[in-house]
Amino acid sequence: MPNYSSQKAYTFKMGPRQKLWGAIFLIIILAFLAGLVDWPKGPEPVIGGIRREIKIHLGLDLQGGTHLVYQADVADIPAKDQGSAVEGVRDVIERRVNVFGVSEPIVQTAKVGEVWRVIVELPGVTDVGEAIQMIGETPLLEFKEYDPNAQTELTSEQRYEMESYNTDAKKRAEEILQAIKKEPARFSEIAQEKSEDPVSKEKGGELGWFARGQMVPEFEEAVFEGLEVGEVTQALIQTDFGYHIIKKNDERSIATGSFEVEGQEPQELGGNREVNASHILIRTKSVNDYIKFEDQWKYTGLTGKQLETSRVEFGQNTGAAEVSLLFNDEGKDLFAKITEQNVGNQVGIFLDGFPVSLPTVQEKIPNGKARITGTFNLTEAKELAMRLNAGALPVPINLVSQQNIGPSLGKISVEKSFLAGIIGILLIALFMIIYYRLPGLLAVLALGVYGLLVLALFKLIPVTLTLAGVAGFILSIGMAVDANVLIFERMKEELRAGKPLDLAIHEGFKRAWTSIRDGNISTLITCFILYWFGTSMIRGFGLTLGLGIIVSMFSAILITKTFLKVFERVDIGWLWGVKRNENTRL
Repeated sequence: MPNYSSQKAYTFKMGPRQKLWGAIFLIIILAFLAGLVDWPKGPEPVIGGIRREIKIHLGLDLQGGTHLVYQADVADIPAKDQGSAVEGVRDVIERRVNVFGVSEPIVQTAKVGEVWRVIVELPGVTDVGEAIQMIGETPLLEFKEYDPNAQTELTSEQRYEMESYNTDAKKRAEEILQAIKKEPARFSEIAQEKSEDPVSKEKGGELGWFARGQMVPEFEEAVFEGLEVGEVTQALIQTDFGYHIIKKNDERSIATGSFEVEGQEPQELGGNREVNASHILIRTKSVNDYIKFEDQWKYTGLTGKQLETSRVEFGQNTGAAEVSLLFNDEGKDLFAKITEQNVGNQVGIFLDGFPVSLPTVQEKIPNGKARITGTFNLTEAKELAMRLNAGALPVPINLVSQQNIGPSLGKISVEKSFLAGIIGILLIALFMIIYYRLPGLLAVLALGVYGLLVLALFKLIPVTLTLAGVAGFILSIGMAVDANVLIFERMKEELRAGKPLDLAIHEGFKRAWTSIRDGNISTLITCFILYWFGTSMIRGFGLTLGLGIIVSMFSAILITKTFLKVFERVDIGWLWGVKRNENTRL
């Protein structure tokens, strides 16, 4: 048996020069790979069968697009559930814009005081109307139970207030009528000034052409039966909306036929005439202004948030189109609880605030299935099912701010930022080379590799680059330069103390490291706070600055140090920015 214990063990150990060339080889490989990723026509890897495009993702301020701010109406939702409800809105909107193929959308929530807001940024969507339609048409689906404690009759104070308001409205309408009788030519001017109809007010009260069946009966009777062309009603016309003063502008013959009101049976046109009329409306109040129908229904927590899917079906008895709903596990349990508590009572299905079905619960429904029945046809039922599948909002939202950022503004910002970055980098490179000479030149080369690595990270993660993100990146370049300055100054102190060049380089890095480490770690903590608690722009700034700092530490400690060690045997004092003296051993 051979005696292995007596054999001498040989291990491979790299010498200083081998380590140096190994580090240079590593830097070259990293720079090559980073340059490959940074190249505009770089690789497009296939991950999970999907080709992934590696590119710089530009934010809203650089690419152009639409910025929308919605305010969530959480008045009917208990305070403890408001946060999750608004998060549900965010999820639904995000799902909906993704369905429409918007790239890099940013949908986030914010709470200012007691107000919840949803902020939507859609890069590349320059048509604000399209963006609003994309989000605003998402239906609000709610299941509500009847509130037995809801107010059903006016209080004495409300009734007195309503009657006083209507008396005053009639008085104001009479005064306007008298003014028009004196100066009928000023009808349009007075309508613009006094009318309370927001639709026709700006047009001098003009309602356009209409035939019978399109207005309330009292209004039609006055126009079609009581007025000649050019005449104004000599008495107030009262309808459910208020008091009208009507002027008949024109009249013409039309073909006989029927007029179809959406959702109603076709109506025969009463005659072969249509008229063009204007009116001045002074509104009155009714019981519905004080007691709203929807206020008689309680929030149950079952909304579109718990909706899993919806589809079109046909009623077994009526054959009419219906929309069936299937809720997820949370919604199923909630629906079972609601139906159990309301056997024999109505549970209202509300869509966008309007009741579409008020079925009476016969028994507990434990399987999480419900139906929406109404007066819609097959096309409308299909559209409703599609919209519900795209996402039903758990709470209503109101658009409070809209801003369109044109691509030209983004292009100008990019060009100016690029020019500023180039000028800044050139000035820094010039300063480093003139002041520090050879170390400065090596630092510039190291910063070049640093730039390649950071941009590659931005494309691989990927980072959505905004102006704030660009600022964070440029600031990180300054941090990287600062690290090199600290190293070079410590190194020069060692050289002036008479130490040899290789030892001065080693000591310079050793003494500068603690300052670089402490400064960068404190900045990284700040970046983490900005990213964790900030909004989109602030998060982008924190992310790009943090990534830049991490790479700058790697650049200063490995790349700059390696480049310097390559020239540690170049015994020319002027190149290192230090004058020779008796104690200098260069």
